[in-house]
Amino acid sequence: MSKSAAGFFILALLSGILHLSLVEDTIITLPLIACGVFGALFVLVLIAGRKIKFDPVLR
Repeated sequence: MSKSAAGFFILALLSGILHLSLVEDTIITLPLIACGVFGALFVLVLIAGRKIKFDPVLR
């Protein structure tokens, strides 16, 4: 996992914990939106950081 992926994962985790500690109801708050954004960025960074090897020789 790259440094940026780890950073987005930690940010998503912290904002999710902050939302759960502040609000007991199921309302949308800024930390919950940030958790969703950081989670999506985490997945995108994982996909972009994946090294795909292409073998042009068909066997």
